[in-house]
Amino acid sequence: MHDTGTPLAEADYIGATAHELSEKRAAAKIAAGIDQKTLFQRRGRIILRPDLLVLTGWSDNGDLTLTRADITAAETRFTPLYGRFLGGLLNAGQPLILTTTKASADEVYLLVNHRGFLETTDDRAWEKRIERWRRG
Repeated sequence: MHDTGTPLAEADYIGATAHELSEKRAAAKIAAGIDQKTLFQRRGRIILRPDLLVLTGWSDNGDLTLTRADITAAETRFTPLYGRFLGGLLNAGQPLILTTTKASADEVYLLVNHRGFLETTDDRAWEKRIERWRRG
């Protein structure tokens, strides 16, 4: 049984899978220079609970719910799918990447509390929080 008690942390996110980002055409990437939501079409709340990490509104089927065992890594970094041009020149725009064992969401890119004008996020804080949580 999972503990669905008081959340340890909660914030807004926009997200996409690595596969979804790889399918984006050049026009979408150019538009993302103005608004990241053109690349990250999933949105909701990221909720860290004692036993679960939940991404609300992940798909038409509902939330994406991950246990500690489902997440093999949480890191912030630029990749060929989402680089400095899109995330801003500062490292503060690096996406939070969750590597999971779920076939439907094997690599999840998130921008947590994304602030478009400054191209900053709370991704680094969430990376540390999730890694501490994963290690129990």
